[in-house]
Amino acid sequence: MPRFITSTATALALGLAAPAAADSAAMASLNTADGQPAGTVQIRDANGGTLFHAELSGLAPGWHSFHVHETGSCEDGFKAAGGHYAPDGNGHGLMAEDGAHAGDLPNIYVHETGEAKAEFYSARLTVMEGDAPLMDEEGSAIMIHAQPDTHQSEAEAGDRVACGVITQSK
Repeated sequence: MPRFITSTATALALGLAAPAAADSAAMASLNTADGQPAGTVQIRDANGGTLFHAELSGLAPGWHSFHVHETGSCEDGFKAAGGHYAPDGNGHGLMAEDGAHAGDLPNIYVHETGEAKAEFYSARLTVMEGDAPLMDEEGSAIMIHAQPDTHQSEAEAGDRVACGVITQSK
């Protein structure tokens, strides 16, 4: 009996919290540099940050950098996306002493099939509000690089191999 009550209370609490988290959501459909589809990234506000859910394909096997870039454009060989999204002015790298760019995210691993699935949370980003909104005036883009990020002051991540403009989905 207590297990049922606890489960019901938990379900009710989650149900009541779900609409607030779902108020702001976004997504990006990624393409490779040669224009082939590379999967999608779903993004939603979650407890003062954002939850990213990526389902990717058509990428080279191995570790790759996964970043949010400062401009919502993938034109000009992905150069139009600009650099890493850093509205706070912090330095690069998840291991930076004073904190990372808002757009610095964990590396992803692509399996031999060319597919990757990843889910992670960022306390530095939001979809619409706050100090580092993805949907600001310039928009934002998801960028995948050829190499893994070093998480140090220089990314050393190599070429931009897939890009997707982040668009609001709710």
